[in-house]
Amino acid sequence: MAPYALSTMWWQGRFPNLREFARAARRLGFPNVEISYVVGPEGVEELLASPEVGITSVHNPVPRVFIDGRSSEQFNLAATDEEERRLAVELGRRTLEVAARAGARVVVVHMGHLPQGLEPERELRRLYSQGVMEGEEVEALRHLCHRLRAEAVPPHLEQARRSLEELAEKAASLGVAIALENRFHYHEIPTVHEAQQLLSSYPPHLVGYWHDVGHAEVLDRLGLVPKERWLKELGSRCLGSHLHDVVGLTDHRAPGQGTADWDYISCCLPAHALRVLEINQEVPEEQVAEAIAFLRQRGVL
Repeated sequence: MAPYALSTMWWQGRFPNLREFARAARRLGFPNVEISYVVGPEGVEELLASPEVGITSVHNPVPRVFIDGRSSEQFNLAATDEEERRLAVELGRRTLEVAARAGARVVVVHMGHLPQGLEPERELRRLYSQGVMEGEEVEALRHLCHRLRAEAVPPHLEQARRSLEELAEKAASLGVAIALENRFHYHEIPTVHEAQQLLSSYPPHLVGYWHDVGHAEVLDRLGLVPKERWLKELGSRCLGSHLHDVVGLTDHRAPGQGTADWDYISCCLPAHALRVLEINQEVPEEQVAEAIAFLRQRGVL
């Protein structure tokens, strides 16, 4: 089974520095960590110097910096504004360099999004929170989501393709892999089909897929993308997974503390794929530790 790790997502507001986070992660049973995009330059150096844990993956863009009042993760690899896209690519290149320094196998990448969210999706989420999950209104909103996204996505998907080409060239020179993550909102890139398109130009060891359990679960609950499709159609290209549980439409709970479907994960997640527990910083320590045993019991670790 592939290595497992704890994302630095859990560090935020809990520890004075990343060295203390690394010690806590090791104490709780995590031999490795993933550097998330919330970690700044100083934190990156603290983790690189930490003997307590290894670094299996880095979540683009790292380190977090601020440019003209915007944090680095706000820059869109699929932007039609060419200046923004180029800046997002440069931030991605820096992440790949961090990963190479850390000896990390994979850089997890969000490939971008439409500039505006989809109002029908917002309405679907509002109805779901009220317990309305089926019916004519819900079905009409789902169809409208599909139509509006299909109309708007082509120029952004092309920009995402260009950005990936530039990042893949850098990744190849450094010996680091890129993994495209499935996303939490339907206006974000890629869908399953778009992921297949983007991956088709690259060998699996260079560009692959990253399966986020919570994101897949939420879009499934909204009736927009069946969760099993991701691994069924992209599993052979899967380099890793973010493991977290879901309550309603709220994700990043500790595995075992929600209602996510773990059966298809244990069945379909490749043995070689990295496992990263991406848990919200508000989750108590004991639930983080208990998640390891839970996932082992379910056959995921």
